[in-house]
Order: sequence, then structure tokens, then C-alpha cells
Amino acid sequence: MRYRVSHRTTYTYSGAVQDSVGLFHLVPRMLPWQDVSASDVEVSPEPGDLHRDVDHYGNATTYFHLTEPHSSLVIEATSDVDVTAPAYDAEALGAPWETARPLLDPRAPGAWAATEFALPSPRAAHVDEATQYAAASLTPGRPLGEAVTDLMHRIHADFAYDSTATTVTSTVADVMRTRAGVCQDFAHLALACLRGHGVAARYVSGYLATRTTAGTDRVVGADASHAWLAVWLPASDEWLAIDPTNDQWANDRYVTVAWGRDYGDVSPVKGIIFTKAKKSTLRVSVDVAPVADPAISIPS
Repeated sequence: MRYRVSHRTTYTYSGAVQDSVGLFHLVPRMLPWQDVSASDVEVSPEPGDLHRDVDHYGNATTYFHLTEPHSSLVIEATSDVDVTAPAYDAEALGAPWETARPLLDPRAPGAWAATEFALPSPRAAHVDEATQYAAASLTPGRPLGEAVTDLMHRIHADFAYDSTATTVTSTVADVMRTRAGVCQDFAHLALACLRGHGVAARYVSGYLATRTTAGTDRVVGADASHAWLAVWLPASDEWLAIDPTNDQWANDRYVTVAWGRDYGDVSPVKGIIFTKAKKSTLRVSVDVAPVADPAISIPS
């Protein structure tokens, strides 16, 4: 499936900002199941310094530095992406889940790259309650794909989606206590559950194309950034992408932008401003629109 992804971030300030430094992850990754045919990111006002790079996870990153006084900042990214549903090796899915613990066998193929994803991270710390919760799915010798999928089902059933239940500073312990949250919270929870047992898993950010009710028009801008996770399959060195929020494996509706240890590694936009303004407003609009004509591309 081909999509045109548009992500517009607008900051409005109550006074002039003298200096703004930022970093964003807004360009989707090139992957075996995902091809990015065109992409463009515009920053307004135009920064004096803008540098595109790739971080150590292979994510496309862009740094900018804006020294012109401004009362608003707009970052708009547009990409054309072709996505197919990932396929996984059946033998790798059927291996015991215990094999996906790189710290126990650091010389195993691929273990060196998976190791840091088995360790706690700032937003996916080891929490005893999460480790205990995961134990019901990670029973001895259970096939890895089955165990991980069961954990996904349970999180979806036991935790309510509630955008008012958490904030960007909420922890895994908070989510365990409230039994509610949003996609970012559920991804961090699943990471903590798996890493508490030594299983390597990484946080994934991107987009999920929404479906509308038959007979109704698509609502442009109604899509949003999404978060899920991917679990290491050591037998094939693949990563099984699961989405606890929607209780499904990632398929051709998922556009992958970046991955890392947790949200802190891959946030869409982050930065620092120097200003005396006392108030700022953030507005984000995302649209993931199916594109019928493969010949359509973004003008250069």
C-alpha cells in the first residue's frame, strides 16, 4: 500500500524567540517491507543551519538552529511510502522465548546489536509489577511468537485506552497502577515486561493509517503519530512488530519512522528555545492518506 504522510508541527509563542535549536525524526526508514520514494521537510522561518544525518540506530535525523527572532515555528514533513506486511520466519517464531535474551549468550549471532534493547532505559525501567505481569505469558519453553502475542493480547484486554490517564512524564509504574494510558504508555509497558525477563525489544515510532466507516469521507489530519514495539527473533535476526494498543501485529497500515530504546530516542520533534515569552502553544496535525496512483510523487 502506498501512503502520503504529512506531519505538521506548529509552535506559537506569546513573545519573540531569539534562538531555537531542534532535532526531529520525521522521515520514514527504508526497510525490506517499506520503501520511501520521496520525502521533504520544511522549517519556517528558514533556519540558518540545517543538517540531515543518520543516528546510530539508522534513523534519519535532522538538526536545525534558528537565530532569527520569531513568534512561531512550523515544521512540515511530507513523504511517499510504500508498505507491505512484514513476513517472519516460522522457525524463529517457534523458538523458545528464552533464546531471545542476548545477555545470556552475547556471542550468539546478532546478540551484540540486540543487547542494549534488553537493558532498562529511562522510560522503560524494570518494574517488579511489570515483570510479574509478564510471567503469565512467558511460561517456560513457550514459543517466542506465541508468548509475545499473548502478552500483547493481555495488555490490550487489561489496560484501557484513555488519553487523560497519563502525561508525557508518566512512568511504567504509573501505568501499572492506573491500568490506563495511550499507545506510548502501552509500548513502554510491554518493553518493561519483556526486558524484565531479559528479552530484547525496541520502541518503534511511526504512523498508523486509520480506516473510516463505509460511506463516510476520510477526515484529513485525523491520524496521529503512533507507537508500538518490536521483539528480537534470534533464529532469523528479525524483529516481530506488535501493537498492544490495537491488539495486532504491525501490517501494511503501519509506517515506520524510527526505533530506539524508548520514546526519548525517537521523539518526532524536540529542542530548546531561548525567550522571555511566558506562554507557548503546540499544535500537531498528521495525515496518512492512501495514494491510488503509484506515479504520484512529491515535487522536488
